[in-house]
Amino acid sequence: MPKQKVRKSASKRFTLTGSGKIKRNKANHSHMLIRRSNSAKRKMRQSDLVDVSEEKRVKRMLVK
Repeated sequence: MPKQKVRKSASKRFTLTGSGKIKRNKANHSHMLIRRSNSAKRKMRQSDLVDVSEEKRVKRMLVK
C-alpha cells in the first residue's frame, strides 16, 4: 500500500500543538503596512489557533 501524502501547502502554514490544536499565522502582514497602526502590526506577529469549525478540514490535510 502506498504511503499517505501530506498537503505540502498546509504543512508549511499550520503546526500542531501538544494538545492537538492547530496553530496558524495571522493574515495581512506582508504588504500595505504603512496605513496600519503599530498595535495592529504587533498583533499580527502573534500566532493564533485555527477555528474549531475548520479544525477537521485542516487536520485531514495534515494527515501523514
